[in-house]
Parts: sequence; structure tokens; C-alpha cells
Amino acid sequence: MRYRIPDLPPYQWHTAVIEVEKSQFLTWVCHAPNKEAFDALLHAAKAAHPNASHHCSAFIAGPPGEQTHIGFSDDGEPGGTAGRPMYQALLGSELGEIGCVVIRYFGGTKLGTGGLARAYAQAVNSGLETLPLREVVERDNYQLNVGFAHEAVTRAWCDEQHIPIQYVDYDGNGVRLTIGWPRDVVLDLAALENRLKMTLNIQKA
Repeated sequence: MRYRIPDLPPYQWHTAVIEVEKSQFLTWVCHAPNKEAFDALLHAAKAAHPNASHHCSAFIAGPPGEQTHIGFSDDGEPGGTAGRPMYQALLGSELGEIGCVVIRYFGGTKLGTGGLARAYAQAVNSGLETLPLREVVERDNYQLNVGFAHEAVTRAWCDEQHIPIQYVDYDGNGVRLTIGWPRDVVLDLAALENRLKMTLNIQKA
């Protein structure tokens, strides 16, 4: 499986601001590989804006479509008008490992339940528009056993195919390379075997 996630370092947030009927909606987005990363974002947002009317939130701490490590909160807004629309916006983006807090400063004009839901969804989407992203590729590890003389060629082939070498072990018989093969691609080392002119000894790590 391949999916996109926020390309942000830990404890750094991507931000955006919109205004709806004089209320300000400040969007903070983070990379949330786990709930702890999202909790850090929410804590930072509350610390930076203690006088805001609301700190509504949503997160998906896993791949797109994750059903277990998710959550959302209206933080005092009418039920279903903030957290759920925010979560649905994240879900619709098909991004994974993402957390979001929308900080609202009430401007004096009530938006109604429909207006609130639209405003919170719009706030999330505004934050996603300019969010830096990177791709995650789910991989399975396989161990290749090659002789010392074949190590350089094997490494070069892996580099050409964008296959990361996760671990390298040396012993008296040669080299054991643990490679990360994309889970959505059928394992096929025929081209490497042709280059090495040998049949590879491979096993799942």
C-alpha cells in the first residue's frame, strides 16, 4: 500500500487561517503516526491560544481508512458541527498519519449548525491545500544472501530500483542483505539474477 502523509518533522505544525462571518479559524496540522503526536499538537495549540473560543480536533493515526486509531472532538461546539466535519475532511483527503486542530475565535455572529460544519471543514481543507507531503510505501523485508564479490552489484541494483537496504550482515560465507520490497509489487528478482548470473537465495525476514 502506498499513501501520502504530512512531510513535517516532529513537533512542527503547518498552519492556515480563514475568516467566516468575523470568526477566525486557525488550522494547525501535524504528522501523527500515533496518538501521542496528535496530543502534542493539541497541547501546543491550547498553550499558544488559551483565550480561543474552541480548540476542535480530528486525527487519523494510521493509513487512510484507519478505523481504530482515530478521533475527533467538538470541544464545546454543538454536537457534530466541528470534530466530525473535520474528520470527514481528513478522510476525504486520502492522507494518512495526520492530526488537525482548528482554533476558533468567535467573531460575534452565530453561524448555525450547518454554517459551523461548513466552516470547520473549510478550515481543514485550507490547511491541506499547502501542506507539504511525502509518500509512504508499505514494505516486506526479504533477506538476500550473496558472495562478497556480488555485494556492490546487488547494492547498485537495489539503488536503481529504489529498494532500500534495511540491514547488512557479514559472515565468513558472504553478505546477507535485508531489503524492503514494496508490498504492492510482486517480488521479482529475475533482472538481478541475470546481472549476477546466479540464482539468489532469498527468504522472508
